[in-house]
Amino acid sequence: MWNIVKTETQKIRKDEIPPMNVDGSVVEDHQNIANVFNTYFTTVTDKTGIIKLTNVNFSTNDAYPLNYLYQVFTSQFPSIKITPVTSKEIREIIKSLKWKNSHGYDEISMKILKISLPFIVSPLTYICNRMLSTGIFPTRLKYSHINPVFKKGNKTEISNYRPISLLTSFSKVFEKVIYKRLYCHINTNNILARDSMASGATALQKQLHII
Repeated sequence: MWNIVKTETQKIRKDEIPPMNVDGSVVEDHQNIANVFNTYFTTVTDKTGIIKLTNVNFSTNDAYPLNYLYQVFTSQFPSIKITPVTSKEIREIIKSLKWKNSHGYDEISMKILKISLPFIVSPLTYICNRMLSTGIFPTRLKYSHINPVFKKGNKTEISNYRPISLLTSFSKVFEKVIYKRLYCHINTNNILARDSMASGATALQKQLHII
């Protein structure tokens, strides 16, 4: 009942992109606007003016990341052991994710994934184990649907929009599987810097941010 009330009372939101100003000319065609956004979002990092390594002072041990790592980690870490995933684990991961109607380019939302769970858990388990054994993340799961969201300022300026990436629901499940194994390995071998390493880690983070 509340879903019906919400549907009937909420205001209709219009996400239409207005004509964009590109190099002094107005672009109105939707396909051309999409191409302009795609070009901007894929090249914007090249125009941010990244600080060169020559501006970083490596005179101290704490300032140089490799020196810090050599000091903290004196022994070699064991190789990570990737354990196969089970149908039970896949089922628990999907159940833990939120019910959402948003979806990626495949138009399969998390809501659909949850509803169809009994029928797809076995194929997903097989595909996920193939990914873990080969070390190859499925190419199709790397695709995302990019939505330009307006921040502030002039709506006709492309630089006033930020990209929102909508990944497929399947990729989120696979990422959870990888995350659990990677986190377990890092935590078991005390790879993450803590407590006494905090000051050194802070210095390291600052230098890595500059790099």
